[in-house]
Amino acid sequence: MGPLAGLKVIEVAHIMSGPTAGMLLADMGADVIKVERVPDGDDTRRFTPPEVNGESSAFMMMNRNKRGIALDLKHPAAKAALLRIIDQADVVVENFRVGTMDRLGLSYEVLRRSNPRLIYCALSGYGLTGPDASKGGFDLVAQGLSGLMRITGDPGGPPIKVGSPVTDINAGILGALGIVSAYVHLLRTGEGQRVDTSLLEAGVMQTFWQSAIFIGSGREIGPLGSAHPMTAPYQAFETGDGWITVGASNQVNYVRLTQVLEAPELRDDPRFADNKLRMANLEALVDELTLRFKRKPSAVWLEALDAAGVPAGAVKTIEQMLEDPQVHARDMVVDLEHPRAGDTQAIGCPIKFSATPSRVTRPAPMLGQHTSEVLSEFGFGADEIRDLVASGAAVQA
Repeated sequence: MGPLAGLKVIEVAHIMSGPTAGMLLADMGADVIKVERVPDGDDTRRFTPPEVNGESSAFMMMNRNKRGIALDLKHPAAKAALLRIIDQADVVVENFRVGTMDRLGLSYEVLRRSNPRLIYCALSGYGLTGPDASKGGFDLVAQGLSGLMRITGDPGGPPIKVGSPVTDINAGILGALGIVSAYVHLLRTGEGQRVDTSLLEAGVMQTFWQSAIFIGSGREIGPLGSAHPMTAPYQAFETGDGWITVGASNQVNYVRLTQVLEAPELRDDPRFADNKLRMANLEALVDELTLRFKRKPSAVWLEALDAAGVPAGAVKTIEQMLEDPQVHARDMVVDLEHPRAGDTQAIGCPIKFSATPSRVTRPAPMLGQHTSEVLSEFGFGADEIRDLVASGAAVQA
């Protein structure tokens, strides 16, 4: 099932970036085994409220499609068991502070000696090299350091964090891309390797337009609300009963917009004759467009803009998004049955394949739910498993 069917991935990761990478690989068919610490498991289990029958909604969102085992890696027998599993695996994903895996005896250098085909993905705050490599990283800090908080929000306002943990999520996507690229190299050469990316780099790569402007002109543009730094009109506008987004930045769509607004004077206004002039007179342009958009409700404008071929959309709440027919048509909301939480929903896989479709069929594991099952598959006998659980080195739910 999926293009990565048969790939064995060991996820020694917590909270966001590592679990995002693992989740994407699982959606594409990999067998992702999440290793959680004893006794508390992934920190996301305590990201509450909300809880559903005692299970963290946040944990269930980030860890569906995975199996889970629980090991106390401070216990020699648990570490030996994990090393034995990794020897038979294809990929390890970890997102701990640089040096943590070394102290646990689970560094890439150690693991590759017995498994030279291993792909080892390290997701960290700042990367494995450089003067800040040893620092702990968080999405909030990375958003500040990468410049994202200086380009988010309204002009003249304070630094604003992007609403989602964008550097965590983007780092996970980059990690998954790196793993798949390394897997192609492995299939060609038989050689494994380490994949290294960070929250900082995940944030920096989100600044393409703003960095291009500074590199080309030496000018910092700062936050623009919902507007685009290089083309207009391309932003949210207030209507008679809410907000809509309008992407009418090229000349054809700008003319169409003026026709929808029944405003030929805006088409002929020399201040707005082309994109360069519209950007130079952006405040005046927004004022003129807002004045007209506020005369009618959003639904009227969206119907007219759609009929004219001008890209536009409603500014939705999360609830409205989760109920959107297009979102459901793309299987971006999936139904799952959790052994404790019962019927739940999760976000689906955003990548579609014509020949090897992705699937989201497994709910997030309870702590240690698959410990015995996984150990047995990796060659541990019943007595060995019983001893690991009895000693506290492993937990079986």
